[in-house]
Amino acid sequence: MLDKNGIAQRIAKEVKDGYYVNLGIGIPTLVANFVREDISVEFQSENGVLGMGPFPFEGEEDADIINAGKQTITTLPGASFFDSALSFGMIRGQHVDLTILGAMEVAENGDIANWKIPGKMVKGMGGAMDLVASAENIIVAMMHTNKAGKSKLLKRCTLPLTGVGCVKKIVTNLAVLEVTPDGFKLLERAPGISTQEIERATEGNLIIEGNIPEMVL
Repeated sequence: MLDKNGIAQRIAKEVKDGYYVNLGIGIPTLVANFVREDISVEFQSENGVLGMGPFPFEGEEDADIINAGKQTITTLPGASFFDSALSFGMIRGQHVDLTILGAMEVAENGDIANWKIPGKMVKGMGGAMDLVASAENIIVAMMHTNKAGKSKLLKRCTLPLTGVGCVKKIVTNLAVLEVTPDGFKLLERAPGISTQEIERATEGNLIIEGNIPEMVL
C-alpha cells in the first residue's frame, strides 16, 4: 500500500519531457518532488506561477512565493509570475499538457467531485472547474477509500460534480486505474496489494484482464 508520497512518486512517471503541468492542491503538489532530473518540465499554478520547483527546505521558505494552495514553493531558473487572468488563459487555451488533481470521488465514467461536501463551509471551487473543462489529460491522485473504509471510486458520484467524463487515469494508495467506457480498468497493483483487495475497495465496475503487475516506483 502506498502513502501520499508513494502516490505522487508513481504519478511522476506519467510526466514527460517538455510537458507543462498543473498541480492541484493536496497530494498532487508532491509530484514536483519526484520528477526525473534528466527531463525538462514546467509546473504551472493558477495563482500565476510558471516554473515551480520542489517544496523548500525548512528555514528556506519565502512567504511571498506560494502555490494555489497557499503553500510556500521554490521556483526554477527562468520562472515567471503573472496575474490570474493570464494564468487561466493558459488553462482555457489548452496550453497545459497534464493536469493532476485530488478528488473526493471519481465515477466509473470519469466524473469527478473534488470541491464541496454539502453542509461544510468552502471558499469556492477555485480553478478546478476551468481545469477539468479545458484539460485533455487529467490524472487523479487520491486515496481509494474514505476514513470509514468506503470506496471513493464509485458507479456514480454522490457529491456535487466538478467535471463530467473528464478523468483519464487514477492513482490511489492501492492501484493505478484507467477510465474506460466500460469502467475502471486495473493497470497496476500497489506493492503488497492483491487484486481481490482492490476489488473489495472499488464500488464502480472494475475490469481485470490477465495478470496485473505490481507497480514499480
